[in-house]
Amino acid sequence: MSDLPAGHIKLAVCGAHLKGLPLNWQLTDRGAFLLEETTSAPFYRFYSLAGDGVKRPGMIRTNEQQANGIAVEVWAIPTSELGSFLAGIPAPLGLGKVELASGEEVCGFICEATGAEGATDITAMGSWRTFLNA
Repeated sequence: MSDLPAGHIKLAVCGAHLKGLPLNWQLTDRGAFLLEETTSAPFYRFYSLAGDGVKRPGMIRTNEQQANGIAVEVWAIPTSELGSFLAGIPAPLGLGKVELASGEEVCGFICEATGAEGATDITAMGSWRTFLNA
């Protein structure tokens, strides 16, 4: 992985903020840049959330190991821009610690357990892009 420049924080994204998807501009307009494509540790359930607007997924940490991790991109975002980014994230999503397949924990998108209500479980697909292309 690339070295993280001073004044930046790693941010794992798994859905509409991925490169080329509808909300990626919220990262790039803040000066964020892609560090790597990887997967989460295999302890997350992955859901297509219910609701209107831009379709979004949610990763919910579990105590049971899943068959696979979830595809994520790790971005470097300036720490000075993180607050304004966080302010625009709608419930049930938020930012917290996401464990990567490497064991590293980084800041990233997480979902409250209530986000699973009315959502479609897409864990087996392992990727938001796979879900969108299905």
